[in-house]
Amino acid sequence: MTRPQTMTETDVIDLLVHQHAMIRDLFAEVLEHSGDARKESFQKLVRLLAVHETAEEEIVHPTARRSLPGGEGMVDDRLQEEREAKEMLAELDGMDVHDPRFMPGLDRLRLAVLTHARAEERYEFDRLRDEFSDAQRRAMARAVKAAEATAPTHPHPGTESATANLTVGPLAAMVDRVRDIIRKD
Repeated sequence: MTRPQTMTETDVIDLLVHQHAMIRDLFAEVLEHSGDARKESFQKLVRLLAVHETAEEEIVHPTARRSLPGGEGMVDDRLQEEREAKEMLAELDGMDVHDPRFMPGLDRLRLAVLTHARAEERYEFDRLRDEFSDAQRRAMARAVKAAEATAPTHPHPGTESATANLTVGPLAAMVDRVRDIIRKD
């Protein structure tokens, strides 16, 4: 099944792949900037990674686990990658961008996240595109956007399941968003 060239981000796969591109671009921004500009770019990256992964964990991975042949093992692999990335991101999120450990840690995180994104696109997203209709993928995109609107804005390792995200996520999101407001002032 091929997709029309005009398909927009109303398709869940297009939405998530676009976000993967935004994540790659933000990593590049963090690497090329310094000082306050690096810090600002990194905070944008942290927020996008946190909300993106939460939405995948709440909406996309459970769907793949239930609906795709071999989905259980495939999703388990992605969740393990996400946990490892969240742990790295949480460590960096609490670190000053001038800390000598920041750039090597960022490089490890970048490699892990980009490898994970490629695996999702190749093994999970392509199969979801084949398995679900355009209307179903549009409905999933709406669900992903709703999950992102209420997701935590910082990493919370250990919340890689839909159940954990739905249990811990709302409180973590509220705390994160208050923390974000305080940091801006």
